[in-house]
Amino acid sequence: MDTTYQISKLQDVVISLHIVRGQIVINGEQIVPMDTLSKRLRQRAEQLGISNAEAARRVGLDERRYAHYVGGRREPDLATLLRIASSLGTTPNWLLGVTEPADAVAETSELLERFANAANGMTLEELQLCIIQAEAIVAAKTRR
Repeated sequence: MDTTYQISKLQDVVISLHIVRGQIVINGEQIVPMDTLSKRLRQRAEQLGISNAEAARRVGLDERRYAHYVGGRREPDLATLLRIASSLGTTPNWLLGVTEPADAVAETSELLERFANAANGMTLEELQLCIIQAEAIVAAKTRR
């Protein structure tokens, strides 16, 4: 199956996304395995402390259909991918494992994004506790 989606058009520059045999091809260059999407969907549900059934409910999808995405058996279309990302409080790029060009800050950015995704699933009290713990780690490092 070769399906093409037009994502955006800016001054005659078209960014296209193709889904070919379980992989996403962006502008004919970048390939994102769909197993990354299934892994990230499971990871995000775990971060939020919810089941796949609850994730499907939040997204507004049939539980069986969502299970196909989590199992890597099917790929969502662009509109569904955007709805999943929005409903689970993350970005399509994170779900697809798309990263910015590699540089020295890439690993830190990924860790901060993971932290922000985890924080979205916390209560205000849990988030405050996390901040206190992070500040204690930094303070302990400066005392050494």
